[in-house]
Amino acid sequence: MKRKTAGFLCVCLFLSMLLTACGTDGKVTAEDKTAAEVTETIETGDVTDNISLNIIDDNYRTYYEVFVYSFYDSDDDGIGDIQGLISKLDYINDGDDTTDTDLGCNGIWLMPVNPSPTYHKYDVKDYYEIDPEYGTLEDFEELLAECDRRGIKVIMDLVLNHTSSQNPWFQEACTYLKELGDKEPSVEECPYFAYYHFSKEKGAGCYEVAGTDWYYEAQFWSEMPDLNLDCEELRTEIRKIAEYWLDMGVGGFRLDAVKEYYTGSPQANIDFLNWFQGIVKAKREDAYLVGEAWLAMTDYAPYYSSGIDSVFDFAFADKDGTISKVVNGAPANKYGEAVASLDETFGQYNENYIDAPFYTNHDMGRSAGYYAGDDSEYQTKIAGAMNLFMDGSVFVYYGEELGMKGSGKDENKRAPMYWSMNPDAEGMCDGPADMDAVKMKFESLEEQQQDENSIYNYYKKAIKIRNQNPEIARGKVEYLEELSGDTFCTIKKTYEGSELILIFHLGTETEELDVSTLTVGGKEILEASIRGTLESGEEKIEVTDGKVIMPKYSVLILK
Repeated sequence: MKRKTAGFLCVCLFLSMLLTACGTDGKVTAEDKTAAEVTETIETGDVTDNISLNIIDDNYRTYYEVFVYSFYDSDDDGIGDIQGLISKLDYINDGDDTTDTDLGCNGIWLMPVNPSPTYHKYDVKDYYEIDPEYGTLEDFEELLAECDRRGIKVIMDLVLNHTSSQNPWFQEACTYLKELGDKEPSVEECPYFAYYHFSKEKGAGCYEVAGTDWYYEAQFWSEMPDLNLDCEELRTEIRKIAEYWLDMGVGGFRLDAVKEYYTGSPQANIDFLNWFQGIVKAKREDAYLVGEAWLAMTDYAPYYSSGIDSVFDFAFADKDGTISKVVNGAPANKYGEAVASLDETFGQYNENYIDAPFYTNHDMGRSAGYYAGDDSEYQTKIAGAMNLFMDGSVFVYYGEELGMKGSGKDENKRAPMYWSMNPDAEGMCDGPADMDAVKMKFESLEEQQQDENSIYNYYKKAIKIRNQNPEIARGKVEYLEELSGDTFCTIKKTYEGSELILIFHLGTETEELDVSTLTVGGKEILEASIRGTLESGEEKIEVTDGKVIMPKYSVLILK
């Protein structure tokens, strides 16, 4: 596909003017207006079809978070599996830039896939294996090979704060303590004793080792004993685990619960992350690391001083985050102010930081439930665009592109991927056993694929625009206050000398914005290349006489 140029738009403008001045047969009559009297209007149309993708192979990516358990079932046991995910990779990214049938994500975050006694698998029994419910190591290696062929980087969830109580390390340590009697424990006799926090004092979050007067720390749950990350032998084991998966072809790790590594000691957490990123980067320089620190921004920003690539940007996520607040009626300019402040906030700790925005994840109610009323579908759409058009590596939780619902207990938030409205359709998963019945608000993928105005097709177009314009993920942000307010938010992004403008309209009615003073790339707006539009309904954006006319909940991209 050919790249749209400013010259091409000028031709379109001329033709539009000519046709406006013509009768129905296309001929100019004596009664027609002169060209000077014709209103200069560009109806934007779908210009993205004429722009090539420009995907850079670096750590600024669009990640798709997958809960394998609920994604796609290949063997009809009701549980998703790795072979099921492989069969649906073309849905995420088919690796062919000439097609337009995939989402266009070039990264996958796999929630835990190691053996575990729970459905969520955040309590690991064996760090070197794949859970049998999901498949085998051979299946996993096939997944990595297929993802590599499509240009998809796979990052694994790595749980280092705790293990399962069924992990052999913990089992051996407990058996040793039961047989110890009155003797003092020795790490020479049982190295695994030092892997955990054992004590004869019952502190907060501690549980008894049955049959002994010993206790162990488990801040999350009695069946998730906390690891002692100061133990050098354990650190040697962690190094082996990381290198094992990196050697296999994993592209990095999502690090669970980093603020709990040393509960109540942020600097100790940061120091451990600094050690871990050092061993990972020494093994694979382009590996990607993103940490989960569910805190206020002022508290998670310092984690960038560890040197890890990214920390999840919780301030913009969930029903109480910046995106949802603005979409639900807070002044639109608050989004622009918040986005523009990130470079100073994070950059002071690490100038090479990569932001990690996300809108929802497996611990949050799904976003379709954040909005009610006639405009709820429009709001669901534009909120997704506001996430996808942020800098950094952006994360999309599976099913958000369909407007899936799910709230309350965790199982509801991890409901089966909505491939079909028929729960017995091929590949459909049963979901977690304790999940409540979740009534979806919007139709399944089968129906949405056929509807050009669906949430699915909206997400697909937004990701395409992100993939066409590297400035969106990598650009230095400037908030344009004079073109922002209660219902408009305008942002400029600059990357390697190229400028891009994002205009978000979050009003509930069609409005116009005077952009006659706006330039992009040194050109006035009517000479600028329109790089894309996102309309939440059928009404289209227009650019006319130094103004943009934008329907409710729409986005205009200029370059």
